[in-house]
Amino acid sequence: MKTLPTLLLARFRRDRVQIIVWLALFALLEVAGRGAVTETYGDDAERASVIRLVIMSPAILMLRGTPQGTDPDAFQFFLLFGFLGLMVGLMMTFLAVRHTRGDEEAGRAELVGSTPAGRIAPLLATALEGVILSALVGAIMGGVAFAYGADASGALLYGAALSAVGIAYLGVGLACAQLMRTSRGANGLAAAIVTLGYAFRAMGDATGTVQPDGLSMEAGWWSWLSPIGWGQAVAPYTHQRLWPLALCVALGAVLFAASAWLQSHRDLDSSIVPERAGRLHAPLSLSGPIGLVWRTLRNPVIGWTVGGALFGLVLGAVGQTVVDLVNTPDGQEAGQAITDTLAAIAGPNAEGGLIDLFTTGLFGFVGVLAAVGGVQAIMRARQDEAGGTAELVLAAPVSRFRWFSAYLLIGAASVAAVLAFAVLGAFVGLIGSPDVGERMSTVAEAGLAQLPACLVIVAVAALVFALVPRASIALGWAVLLVAIVLGQFGGLFGFPEWVRDISPFTHTPIVTAETIDWSAAWVMSGIAVVVAAGATALVRRRDLALGG
Repeated sequence: MKTLPTLLLARFRRDRVQIIVWLALFALLEVAGRGAVTETYGDDAERASVIRLVIMSPAILMLRGTPQGTDPDAFQFFLLFGFLGLMVGLMMTFLAVRHTRGDEEAGRAELVGSTPAGRIAPLLATALEGVILSALVGAIMGGVAFAYGADASGALLYGAALSAVGIAYLGVGLACAQLMRTSRGANGLAAAIVTLGYAFRAMGDATGTVQPDGLSMEAGWWSWLSPIGWGQAVAPYTHQRLWPLALCVALGAVLFAASAWLQSHRDLDSSIVPERAGRLHAPLSLSGPIGLVWRTLRNPVIGWTVGGALFGLVLGAVGQTVVDLVNTPDGQEAGQAITDTLAAIAGPNAEGGLIDLFTTGLFGFVGVLAAVGGVQAIMRARQDEAGGTAELVLAAPVSRFRWFSAYLLIGAASVAAVLAFAVLGAFVGLIGSPDVGERMSTVAEAGLAQLPACLVIVAVAALVFALVPRASIALGWAVLLVAIVLGQFGGLFGFPEWVRDISPFTHTPIVTAETIDWSAAWVMSGIAVVVAAGATALVRRRDLALGG
């Protein structure tokens, strides 16, 4: 095991940029969330009104979690923990796959395995890195909470809950890397499991039981199928349960042990789930780079599109429900707070009725889904370049312009598809609502308004790939995350306007205005075209950057 510290340091060195970005993002969300709770949701009475309204709406519970009273710390935990659990889960699974199945694909695992390190030490080094990073995330979140005045034991348990969720999903990522033949398949399976865990948590929260005080809930049994639900059950500022932490750690330990056993018993570069045999002859669609890129990206594109359609369906179906709840005697107290929150999410100077603010504000999150799908296409270009498959394609009569343009085209098409199907889903959800024709028009305009901002983000990710290819995956996702935090949450978190202006999402047209100003959309569309063209020109002139 003398090689273990060396392997661990090598992993931290490879991941240093991603680690800094992720940790900074978690810290930013915690700091911003603290300000949002006190500034947006006011005092205990106002938070109590919001909680009573939320408890009456299962759809909102699915998006947020189960409330645990009006204490500011508990209220923030209710608002953010589900989203933070999803983030740390994806972070850990991607890290686990990168250093296991990804290294096998790149040939690094074979080289390391030929040294005294053997086959288990690299797996142990990956697990240790994941545990350390999970602990760092928890320490940062708990430390910020404590610095803002949270109870010491509550802040400690809050950080421990997030760390434990990370450890559980680290085990999931290690196991998926053993099951699947490729890193793409392993990442896809792991991301699906993390998303499923979030969905189970959402179902459990929506079917939870209201407690006698009327201001807190116990999640339903669905939540006990999810590590995110286990972390949420810790309730660090109220019940302060310790045993759900043991469930997360035990799951991570069991999956690590299973992964170590499989690693030591299977052949290198083999998998438990075999790859499906390919066709004897390639279809005509694979005769060009566009068809090839579509073939490699069609599953994630379809996944994001289905996600957009489902989100749109829920958005259309629950919009009127929220309005009806606010108009009840219990909801009128919280009405202004909810209206202010939705206006902050919808964008600077947003105006209009509650239903319009709800539609345009939450359609911003559809824009996030669309941008993720588009950026993923650009990141696939980097993976193909690093893995050597791009070199094989470019050895054929395929120019670099055609090769890279295919990724840009599929990325843009992915963005458009997610937004279009979200609009169609919202149309279905609006059936039976009053003034359905007018609301359908607002939904269509809200979807269209997100398109230019998403295309700008895809183009900037492409430019990053062209300029700094080796760091493009970390920086590309960082560009997206910064755009999301500043554009979608900047108003809610009270960021200065000049800071919010950095994000393209801040400049999406306000479709609830009496006269819609589309000039910013046209400017962003032009910027996207110019930046994408510049990125393509730069890719044509630089050397291929092989390797990770």
